[in-house]
Amino acid sequence: MLAIVAAIVFALALLFDLADVSSDAVDNGTLTVLGLLLIALHLAGVGAGANWRGRSRGRARR
Repeated sequence: MLAIVAAIVFALALLFDLADVSSDAVDNGTLTVLGLLLIALHLAGVGAGANWRGRSRGRARR
C-alpha cells in the first residue's frame, strides 16, 4: 500500500516539475523526499499486515 502511495507522490512531483508549480511548503524536493520515505517504509515491512507475534504463541501452546 505504501508503494502505491509513493508512486502517486512521485507522479505529483513529476507533474509539479513539468508545470513549474511550486509553493513555500511543498516543492519537488519535499515530494521526492516524502516518496523516498514511503518506499523505505514499504521495504521495511511497515503496513504489510503480517502478524509476526501470533506464530510463536500458537506453536508454544501445543
